[in-house]
Parts: sequence; structure tokens; C-alpha cells
Amino acid sequence: MFSIYIILLYIVLAAYKPTRKLALALTPWALFGCTYDVMRLYPNYMVNPIDIRDLYEAEKQLFGITTAVGTLTPNEFFAQHHCTVADLLAGFFYLCWVPVPIAFSLYLYLKGDRKHYLHFSTAFLFVNLVGFAGYYIHPAAPPWYVMQYGFEPLLHTSGNVAGLGRFDELIGIPVFQSLYGKNANVFAAIPSLHAAYMLVTTIYAVISRQRKAVIALFAIICMGIWWTAVYTSHHYLIDVVLGIATCVVAVVVFECLLLKVPSIRNTFNGYIRRIS
Repeated sequence: MFSIYIILLYIVLAAYKPTRKLALALTPWALFGCTYDVMRLYPNYMVNPIDIRDLYEAEKQLFGITTAVGTLTPNEFFAQHHCTVADLLAGFFYLCWVPVPIAFSLYLYLKGDRKHYLHFSTAFLFVNLVGFAGYYIHPAAPPWYVMQYGFEPLLHTSGNVAGLGRFDELIGIPVFQSLYGKNANVFAAIPSLHAAYMLVTTIYAVISRQRKAVIALFAIICMGIWWTAVYTSHHYLIDVVLGIATCVVAVVVFECLLLKVPSIRNTFNGYIRRIS
């Protein structure tokens, strides 16, 4: 469990006076990493039944593509119709999933914009917590699972690179194979947090008044990840839409409701002062 390493690093930073303020600032990210990791201790399929067939049928009914061989989900269509350029783009987009939000948060912190840094980092954590709750409320299998195993739940299934394996083959390095082998839970398709991460990053790029070129780049990466999630069979379109909705609702609740509560607002402002 990599959360042990996160905790040890956090303790070291907090114990050393010159880095204590940094440790406090990194708390939302440490909580994010640890929370994701500990989900493997009590998988969501132990709480609620896994949705495999119903989600697949809903996707086909809502977004099905009519072909000569019948109606296909967008994932099934792309599994039959893909190309090298699209495979490379998909890989590059998906590699931005977590690194770009982390890089943006570091930029805000090092720039000295601690207010927007903490707003973004805490909102990012809150989006994750809402999404993780969704995993447990409605465990759901991703498209690649149906393609490979059908509609029967196999509880200890390992993660799968699915269409991203084509990117690994093209560059000759098992990038995604190494990443998805460490997946905490494969039955976590709803909501798609892949769809949420760059959206919350783009939102806070706008809020913090970044350059238009930066906002445009983030928006392109965001939409690229939405497309990649479906193109590579990691998510249904339904998952992506719900991931977008999760992000928007969580950010609105955080900024417009939680931070309007005097006690929470005062605590948050005190937090900003302590890391400044």
C-alpha cells in the first residue's frame, strides 16, 4: 500500500521545521492519495452489487451506434475503428490525468498564490471524496470488463489497460500496463473521475485568472481525456457525463455552500494564513 509511504513522507516533512508549512499545505493531496489507496481494504462490491449488464444496456440504448452487424456501444465501435494517431493522442491525454492537476497546484503554491492553491487543492480533494462515495453507492464495471469477461462478476479481477495497451505497444514501453496493474478497484466506473480531474483544474485556472492560452490548453486536455475514456474502453459515455456532473456539483457545493458557512470560512482562511 503506497499510502504508507505518503504518511511517512508527510511525517518527515511535518517534523522538520523548515518544511512544516509545506507539509500543512500538502495535506489535501496526502489525504487524496491515502483515501484512494485504502479503498482496496474494503472494496465497493462488498457494500453494493456490481452493475454490469444494466449499465451496458443503458449505454447502448442512449448512445448506441447502428452498424451492419447491429447496434454497438461507442466503446465497441472504437474497438473496431482505431488508428495510430488516435492511439498516440489518447495515451498522451490520459497521461495528463493526475500530473497536470498536481503541476498546476505546485505552480500556484510556488507563485505564492496560496489562496487559490488551497481552494483548488481542497476542491480537488472534495471532488474525489464525492466520487469515491459514488463508487460505493453504485459499483459499476467498465466497458473493457464486459468485452473481456461478459456480465458475470469476477470479484478479484486485476486492472486492465484496455485500449491504452495500443499506446504502450507503439512507444515500446509498458507505461499504462504498470499503472493499471496497481488499480485499487476495477468496479469503479461511475462516476468517471478521469472526466472530473482536468475539469476542476480548468475551472480553477479560470477562477485564478490564468492566461487564456493556459486555460485553452487545460480545456483541450480535459476534452481529450473525455474522448480517450470512451475511445479506449475505460468508461462509458454515461460514466463521463456523471463524472462531469460530479465535478460541477462538488465545486458548487464547496465554493457556494460550504465556504459560506462562517465557521468553515474562518477555519479555511486561517488555514490559508498558516501556509502563507
